[in-house]
Amino acid sequence: GTMVKLVGAIDQGTSSSRFMCFSDTGDLVALSQREFRSISPHPGWLEQDPLELLESTVKCMESVMSQHDVDLSDIVSVGIANQRETTIVWDKTTGKPLYNAIVWSDSRTADLCSELEAKVGSKLFFQKSCGLPISPYFSAMKLRWLITNCEEVRKAIKNRRCLFGTVDTWLIWNLTGGINGGIHVSDVTNASRTMLMNLQTCSWDLDICRILDIPVEILPEIRSSSEIYGKFSSGCLKGIRIAGCIGDQQAAMIGQMCFSRGDIKNTYGTGCFMLMNTGTDITLSQHGLLTTVCFQLGADQPVFYAVEGSIAVAGSAVKWLRDNLGIINHSSEIEQLASSVENTGGVFFVPAFSGLLAPHWQPDARGLICGLSFFSTKSHIARAVLEACCFQTREVVEAMEADAETKIESIKVDGGMTANNLLCQLQADIIGVNVVRPSMLETTALGAAICAGLACNVWSSPDEVMRKFSSDTSSNSIFRPRTTNCSFEDWKNAVKLTFAKVEAKMEGKSRAFSMM
Repeated sequence: GTMVKLVGAIDQGTSSSRFMCFSDTGDLVALSQREFRSISPHPGWLEQDPLELLESTVKCMESVMSQHDVDLSDIVSVGIANQRETTIVWDKTTGKPLYNAIVWSDSRTADLCSELEAKVGSKLFFQKSCGLPISPYFSAMKLRWLITNCEEVRKAIKNRRCLFGTVDTWLIWNLTGGINGGIHVSDVTNASRTMLMNLQTCSWDLDICRILDIPVEILPEIRSSSEIYGKFSSGCLKGIRIAGCIGDQQAAMIGQMCFSRGDIKNTYGTGCFMLMNTGTDITLSQHGLLTTVCFQLGADQPVFYAVEGSIAVAGSAVKWLRDNLGIINHSSEIEQLASSVENTGGVFFVPAFSGLLAPHWQPDARGLICGLSFFSTKSHIARAVLEACCFQTREVVEAMEADAETKIESIKVDGGMTANNLLCQLQADIIGVNVVRPSMLETTALGAAICAGLACNVWSSPDEVMRKFSSDTSSNSIFRPRTTNCSFEDWKNAVKLTFAKVEAKMEGKSRAFSMM
């Protein structure tokens, strides 16, 4: 028989780790998935155990290699897509984490951010350089918090034993040898989410590092998203090349074939992320969106940029209904529950559990269910949770249209939540455009695999990827808007209510930025 060419993909997400293998025509051949714990020691705080992130990833690889019909000799290379911004510091001599991973949606640094903002005079002070507002969302503030609050971290820095990384960096360092020669790298997409990378040069911005007092020597080397970083040093994939590394939302862009300027996708996972490819132009948003690296497919290739609307809570609100309220036993039940009513009966659910990201950037906002009456049931609340994803997305769409000065005609969607037909239909209704869902929802892993395959000549170019993939668009589902009667104004009023606490808090606040 002919040599089977497979490309592996690690998809280390916020709520689960997965490993998949794809054929050179883009078909999913094998998949393994494991959930792991999230730890919330205080309101607004969210942590994970870096060793669990690593172990769950390794177990997924072992399970695919042992159970499925996959031969080591078939795998050409492996790519990594990861939850972005999540911050890990570890000791390079012991390999042990110095603290739990601080997750992207953690908002413990809200006070630190407002102090920094007061000191530099504006939330957008660094935007020209790094494309991002000052926010707890990005790694720099989490790292600054760790240095300020953890003696272990300060000691390790002083003894030159501390390494910082986002999840991609932590995984690659461990998988390529760890304390025995592990490689300390990140890619341009992940680095662009730290608040420390200059978008023009794609290198660490020494001015920002100086203002935040972050030592550059603990930061990883920045590489493209598609090149050979190193090899698995041990385990079931020993000797296989790691050749792709990309943030999960950027990976989904590639998996959705958004290679060209103007292409847009929206991913509904733990959070919700809409990206628009802006080509080689850096577009600074005037309307509360982020500017970020979209991809760089090879060290000698141009860097493509994107604008992004990031929404912190989407699928995690469904998980909250399941785990915190017990309204459902399985996430998949929400569709049936929400479909059992015609509308939400006037209920709005604003899931500002750890503040709000785009386009509001209010880390102190808190969640809210309003419009309740004796008529309201759990079905109405479930439906309001789905509508919340769609209303938040509409806010982002309007910001994107304002920045790009164009109308968005249709939206490509993906992510675990889009298996929910009601969600896709509500999204079409609430924005009033067609929503297009591919038959293969694993676009994030596919994007990581494409990066790894391009680096190892499985495909010669994005054009060949698009030609070779069995892209049978007839299997796409298209959801067309049924109604334009949506209560978007009421939604906006509900969002304003989540700020009430913030306004009260801000009155008595203006102390100097202590870290300087």
